[in-house]
Amino acid sequence: MADQDDVLQLIDDTGFAPEPSSAKKWKVAVIDDDQAVHDGTRFALSDYCLNGQTLEILSAYSAAEGRVLMREHSDIAAVLLDVIMETDAAGLDLVEYIRNDIKNETVRIILRTGQPGQAPERRVIVDYDINDYKAKTELTADKLFTSLTAALRSYQQLERMVQTRRGLEIIIDAASTLYDFKSMQRLAEGVLTQIASLLNVDCAGILVLRDGGEISDDFAVLAGSGCYRRFIGSCGPGALDDDVRHMVEAAFRRRKHEFDDQRTVLYVRTGSGREVVVLLQAERELSDTDRALVEIFGSRLSIAFDNVILYQQLNHANAQLEDRVAQRTRALSQANRRLSTQWLRLQRANGFKNEILGTVAHDLKNPLGVILGRTEMLTELIGADASKDSVCAQVEHIRDATKRLTSMVDHLISDAMADAFDITIRREPVDISALVTEVAEANRPLALNKQQEITVSAPQDQVTVCDSDRIREAIDNLVSNAIKYSPIGGKIALLVDRAGDNTVIRVTDQGAGLSPEDLGRLFGRFQRLSAKPTAGESSTGLGLSIVKKIIDMHGGKVSADSAGPGEGASFTITLPAAAVGA
Repeated sequence: MADQDDVLQLIDDTGFAPEPSSAKKWKVAVIDDDQAVHDGTRFALSDYCLNGQTLEILSAYSAAEGRVLMREHSDIAAVLLDVIMETDAAGLDLVEYIRNDIKNETVRIILRTGQPGQAPERRVIVDYDINDYKAKTELTADKLFTSLTAALRSYQQLERMVQTRRGLEIIIDAASTLYDFKSMQRLAEGVLTQIASLLNVDCAGILVLRDGGEISDDFAVLAGSGCYRRFIGSCGPGALDDDVRHMVEAAFRRRKHEFDDQRTVLYVRTGSGREVVVLLQAERELSDTDRALVEIFGSRLSIAFDNVILYQQLNHANAQLEDRVAQRTRALSQANRRLSTQWLRLQRANGFKNEILGTVAHDLKNPLGVILGRTEMLTELIGADASKDSVCAQVEHIRDATKRLTSMVDHLISDAMADAFDITIRREPVDISALVTEVAEANRPLALNKQQEITVSAPQDQVTVCDSDRIREAIDNLVSNAIKYSPIGGKIALLVDRAGDNTVIRVTDQGAGLSPEDLGRLFGRFQRLSAKPTAGESSTGLGLSIVKKIIDMHGGKVSADSAGPGEGASFTITLPAAAVGA
């Protein structure tokens, strides 16, 4: 009969089971093909507690079951593993599987064997990644307690190192991600996402930004998750619940991190003076490693927020610069357009100058030739003691040629003035009827020389807002042309009328009329028409172009009408009676 001290007395546990505890427990796997080993281990460790955590013992009765168990529970802290089960090396093969196949490097493995000589300790320790190797006969309750405690402490340290490494990797990855955000909204959302990933736990969070200072009602909620999502976009304390508002305001006053049970408050102050508070509500209390990682992460947030602020300021500066460049570009474009316009004006002026010189060389040469020829004849007559009548006739020819020359020069000067680009129109109420009558009377001596009759039909007080000197010049050109191209004894009629809001001035003659070709080029500069002056008068081809220029500057119209050659012509000026923009 066995010694009573060597018998493992099992306690009947068929009574009431203890209430399951929600506190975190150490997971320990017992993998052995002997049921008594499982029972004895559970009894020996029934009251085990380390750092306030008890044990959760999982059992497997073969290496195959052990593989399934290790795959399903990646958080097992320690394994009490039998070497010999299905085969003599089943336990050692399971070690290889744990370390190499499922890549579990943190679980602590304690090998237990009933036949130490079959698997020598030194070779097993060297060849296999295990943490302890014990014979079942020497693994008493105290030694089991000691070995398991050392294994769990080792596991805890390794787990902290793994968490720290994982957290640091997340922080490094998050830094590059957070620094890529270009807006406060996106950065705030990224911060909450990265913290949840860092802690590897679902958590609700809120991120609040304040521009700085001591006033607590100028902050804005940039991001929220979970139960805090409803506060996104809120401004000021009135939009938050009382408890949330008190925590946020306290964080702004305290200006440091606070960890309290399952709630964490982070405080960040940026280099630009802005303040950020992150409030987290996690499903579990943060470990010391979690808190250390969160603090490291929080210390990097200042750079991320300053980066976004600088980016926004840079964008604002770029926008202002682009606006200034656009303004300068518009100003340069306007200046270029003005230069182009002035260049065109200079080209036109230069062309006009060349035309004037051509006219001077051609049209003025004839009157000057007449003057020179008649002067020579006059000299000969005076030397021959010719009669007074002969001398007077030559003087009269000289006078006529001089008048024609003067008239041509006057036309050139008038057209040059009309073509000037800075010319202005002086607008004032003018009695057009009186003006037309004055022009008719001024031209009546020229008409009488050709036995022509000028009639005027103009109602009294026909007032029009215009430049009286310019309009007189235009009407005078039309009347002069009518006298010039009308036959001896012909009739010239001047009419003033009102058509709606316009004043109509019409000059009609009985001259040679106009061909269709003449009508198409009538108002061009230096145009020679098919009709010829009836008394040998000279023509520069500028009169009608001057008329059109003057009337266009008044906002009016000038037109011509003729039934054909030999049927006379009618020229009509239509002017707005009231002032219009130049």
